Order: sequence, then C-alpha cells, then structure tokens
Amino acid sequence: MARPRPRTLPTPDRPIASVYDAAYTGVPNWDIGRPQRAFVALAETGLIESPVLDVGCGTGELSLFLARRGHRVLGIDLSSLAIRQAKAKAEWRRIPSQFLVWDALDLPGLAAGGLSFRTVVDCALLHILADRERDRFVAGLETVVRPGGLYCVLGDARRDPRDVYGLSPAELRERFGDGWTVEFVDKTVFERRFSANPAYVAGIRRTPA
Repeated sequence: MARPRPRTLPTPDRPIASVYDAAYTGVPNWDIGRPQRAFVALAETGLIESPVLDVGCGTGELSLFLARRGHRVLGIDLSSLAIRQAKAKAEWRRIPSQFLVWDALDLPGLAAGGLSFRTVVDCALLHILADRERDRFVAGLETVVRPGGLYCVLGDARRDPRDVYGLSPAELRERFGDGWTVEFVDKTVFERRFSANPAYVAGIRRTPA
C-alpha cells in the first residue's frame, strides 16, 4: 500500500485539530489503551478484510490490533500529536503499520493518491461530525471504499432526536441510500476510561459493481 502524498493537512479552516492535539497532551477519556470490544468482535467474525482504512485512528489502538492480526492498515487522524503517538506505539510493539496526518473529510485526496480499501473502520468519528460534515464524509467514502467493500462504524447512541451528536439506526439508513446497503445495526456500548455509553455498531456495504 503506497504512502499518499499529504496534500491536505490540518489547516486554519479546521481549527479542531488544535483541540485534539491539546487532548492528546494527556490521555483523553476515549483512549482506553486497547481496541473497543465491538471492533474485536467484528474482527473475529472475519468481516474485516484488507486493505483497511482506520479513520480518526487516534493513537492507533484499533489499527495496531488489526495489523497484528495480519491486516494491511492505514490509520489517519487530524491530530499530528495522536499520529506521533501511534507511530511510537507501532515501533515499541514492532507492529508493521502506516499512520498519516490526514483530514477524514478529505477522503477523495486519498483516492487521488491511488488508494482504495476493502474495509473502512470508524471508531467514534461519524458520531461527532456536524450534519454537513457527515454528508461530506459519506460522499468521500464512496471514493475510497471498493465496490462490495464494508464501512464499519461505532458511535454513541443519539439520546435526543433533535441533536446532531450520536448515531441512530434511522439516520444511518437514510444517510446511506443508493449505492449502499446497511447490513446490520446492533446495540452495544462505547467504552471510555471510566464509563461506557449506549452505542451502535453498524456495517454498511457498498453495492458491488
């Protein structure tokens, strides 16, 4: 898997990058030091196929777990500090892996670099995006997920239907319309360092060619 040229890096129009860099100066509550159990279960079912793109990979626990299982994985994150930490973990653990500072809202930039993926894993990225950002992200997925490929997402369950934050089965089925099939949406939990929230894990397949 070739390393794409980083033509789109965090810029002033994405000031949230500095917010996440600040979070990763410590240990944010979502960084639990291991992959979420929901993704471990998905991997054990054999649903995850290489090559894999891990969007919003943070410090790389999910990417490294999948790489250790033999998958070819590229982890991307807006936070340069998180990516530095992910690379350091990979070196310490001697796990071959690739990490890149990259905005997940610019997935077409990866496609322009010749990259495509059988699986995209999303651990708590989609659930924090604003409405228009979600539209942009889903459109970007269409450029990097191969026909027949799978997008797997985990996020907090939406508590209030008037809120944007979180996920709901209805929204996933509406947002992924033509060209996609929602294969499953299951109730689960999103684990944090000192708590766990009700969540959904979903698998959404791009229509085969």
